[in-house]
Amino acid sequence: AFVDDLGLDELLVYKFDEAKGTLTPNDPPFVKLDAGSGPRHFVLAPNGKLAYVVAEMRASVTTFTYNPIAGEFHSLETVSAHPKDYHGPNEAAEIEIHPSGRFLYASNRGEDDGVHIYSIDPSKGTLVEGGYIKSGGKTPRSFEIDPTGTLLFAENEKSDNVTVFGIDQKTGRLTPTGKVLDVPAPVCLKFLTIQ
Repeated sequence: AFVDDLGLDELLVYKFDEAKGTLTPNDPPFVKLDAGSGPRHFVLAPNGKLAYVVAEMRASVTTFTYNPIAGEFHSLETVSAHPKDYHGPNEAAEIEIHPSGRFLYASNRGEDDGVHIYSIDPSKGTLVEGGYIKSGGKTPRSFEIDPTGTLLFAENEKSDNVTVFGIDQKTGRLTPTGKVLDVPAPVCLKFLTIQ
């Protein structure tokens, strides 16, 4: 189990005992991020060998290699989660990886209210700049990619709406579909499997 600790600037790592349902600190018990970065959310790549952390205070994304046997992370790089030449407040919020493992997305709240798009280098796992798009509302605290990987739903908390974007399967770029859902203060959206 992994826990982002914004105040400690650490990604905490716990071993899960399935029989007892308990958590114990791993050895090592955490990986340190840059001081003042404020890690907020974490995502594992589908291959289980890479991980990405979005940091709220620095509006950055850090790429890690991950050893699932030892529970160890090693930092590869940290890149900005802001559009080029942006110098306003830092409030990165959400991070998601496309089901294909080829693209990564990170949202920002504040003056730049939008979603940053990255391509993932298939051999190294590092991030390649792929563009930025406004979220279609205010304060995109969260977003979710549908299970088919064709749509991204941006939850804009302070404009009471969810904006729907199409995902280009070749480039990862986002295009507004024109569909906007009116939802009071949306902050989380999840897809469930119906059986």
